[in-house]
Amino acid sequence: MSTGRFLGRFAAALSCGALLMAIPARAEEGMWTFDNPPSKLLQEKYHFTATGEWLDHVRLSSVRMNDGGSASFVSPHGLLLTNHHVARGQLQKNSTQERDYIRDGFYAATPEQEMKSPDAEVNVLVSMENVTDRVAAAVQGSKTPEEQFAARRAAIARIERESLQATGLRSDVVTLYQGGEYWLYRYKKYTDVRLVFAVEQQTAFFGGDPDNFTYPRYDLDMALFRVYENGKPIDSANYLKWNPIGAAGDELVFVAGHPGTTLRLETMAQLEALRDIGEPNNIKTLKNRIAALEKYSAQGAEQARQAASAIFGAANSLKADQGRYQGLLDTKVMSKKQAEENDFRAKVMANAEWKAAYGGAWDAIAAAVKKAATRAKERTFRNLDSQFASLAMTVAQYVAEIKKPDGERLAGYHDSQLDSLKIRMFSPAPIYPAMEIARLTGSLELALAELGPEDPFLKIALNGRTPKDAAAALVNGTKMADPAFRRRLVDGGEAAVAASTDPMIAMARQLDPLRRETIKWTEDNVTSVTQRAGEQLGKARFAAYGKGAYPDATFTLRLSYGQVKGYPMNGTQAPYKTTLYGLYDRANSFDFRPPFDLPQRYAAGRDKLDLSTPVDFVTTNDIIGGNSGSPVINAKGEIVGLIFDGNIESLVGDFVYEGELNRAVAVHTAGMTEILRKLYGAQKLVDELLGQ
Repeated sequence: MSTGRFLGRFAAALSCGALLMAIPARAEEGMWTFDNPPSKLLQEKYHFTATGEWLDHVRLSSVRMNDGGSASFVSPHGLLLTNHHVARGQLQKNSTQERDYIRDGFYAATPEQEMKSPDAEVNVLVSMENVTDRVAAAVQGSKTPEEQFAARRAAIARIERESLQATGLRSDVVTLYQGGEYWLYRYKKYTDVRLVFAVEQQTAFFGGDPDNFTYPRYDLDMALFRVYENGKPIDSANYLKWNPIGAAGDELVFVAGHPGTTLRLETMAQLEALRDIGEPNNIKTLKNRIAALEKYSAQGAEQARQAASAIFGAANSLKADQGRYQGLLDTKVMSKKQAEENDFRAKVMANAEWKAAYGGAWDAIAAAVKKAATRAKERTFRNLDSQFASLAMTVAQYVAEIKKPDGERLAGYHDSQLDSLKIRMFSPAPIYPAMEIARLTGSLELALAELGPEDPFLKIALNGRTPKDAAAALVNGTKMADPAFRRRLVDGGEAAVAASTDPMIAMARQLDPLRRETIKWTEDNVTSVTQRAGEQLGKARFAAYGKGAYPDATFTLRLSYGQVKGYPMNGTQAPYKTTLYGLYDRANSFDFRPPFDLPQRYAAGRDKLDLSTPVDFVTTNDIIGGNSGSPVINAKGEIVGLIFDGNIESLVGDFVYEGELNRAVAVHTAGMTEILRKLYGAQKLVDELLGQ
């Protein structure tokens, strides 16, 4: 499952936010908020009652990772389970030419060996508060969409700041149901996160890209961190008890995680723009990025190591976006979306009061979509694929934004967001200059091809040079690799940034007005319109259908439920589980050629294992990118699996849920227990998981 599916999308400019389902959710469909669990549906199909105590236990055991995925506490001593591919960024940042933790894995047999993560952040949702009335009151009296946008932004920033000051907790206002509701989510934040265990890359991603987003699978995609506070492991009073037997066929299971973004009730105008403009542009960008990285990677083993994670993420996102694109081209999918919109719109238009209040929302969104399309290329291709450039822009904007009133700042620079921003801005993680040149060259070449040499962005970035020469000059002349240099600039404020001769900072200064103009134009012409119209549609849906449904995903904590269940596939039946027998058979069937080769410990340790042990399994749970690392939980509140992917049929899950074939793919706790004990010699870790 991609954790990198949150790339800037054309649709992001068009989105009304999280949307309420137009019709009541079918059984097993839905990514439910914890304030509105699917209690009735669970009772009807499974005769299960999710008590308040059960929900609180699951919520406080589940965490969000700032690397783009999910995780869960699995011991009372801060032990945190997630995917290898979620942990991959931190593994990469700790790796060197001499020691490649992604390739070779890692195990800390003692607390002293646990490895600090350079810039990881873990968030635990400790409370939720409905602040809809406060936000609504703030926009009363605003006559235009632009005025409403400014008032809404200021109110949200104020709510977040006051909460942060009062509680010390990370405080995020979350938009749900298109603005039908606003909720304040408060998180306990941890930043001392240490790696305890990770399998080898080939174990986690056996079968490579050919098997990605497919099933049957044989991946043991797992890693373990430990969370510390004040130099000691935290007392994780809420954790999921480890069930070493794992999930059984037809069992009721739950997934508690942080799905990133769904667009299930975008208007047809928005979906058509994503089909015709957004996804093709995204795919073109990803292909360009992969090509530049692969060219760099071909230079040698060390270059390949440096580029491996970036290629992995981009290739994963590309396969996901291509699946989404095919879904948008599927007439059955689009016909279903059209029918849903027609049904909802007819209900609104048939009621005089609703028609007067909400009837113009669809046309307003369509007009905004049309206007956004006029600047879609520059929004996509005015892009510098460079960590140095990104950091320079962040520094330049930070020193300017921090002087403004909180409610008037750009997104990402509000008081409640600054601590997390500084973790990223001052991260000591290594950045590789030669790879930066390759990435920057590729993105400048794409921008030149798409925008032409007269584009103002390219005139600044190229300054009369070729993409390759411009990239080399910018990267070779910068000091942005040094976190202390970045900190000195920030501490020195606007004067230090204005005086800096660093070429990346100088370019950031020149590009900043251009970027601000684009942001302002988009806010005035697109975002403010779609937010206002989206709130109208949210209210209309509440009026027409009530709240017996779930909002779209927003990378906030959600609960889904389903069954462990196989499905029809290629004229036969996909089993609910795979086993270690299958892992060795698939490797043998491909003569152990990559990507179906096995790490040495697996080749040598075959006879140590009970080959009937389950490796992976599938469920009907409704998940999406961001759910990677989510626990699969049984009715007792025990962990029985670990989400890491979806099947190929799940790739249209951004837009629709189809329960017959859509499957979540998870690692089985029995398989994890077996390999930890018998292949890695991690009995101490197994004992902690089992509470022994």
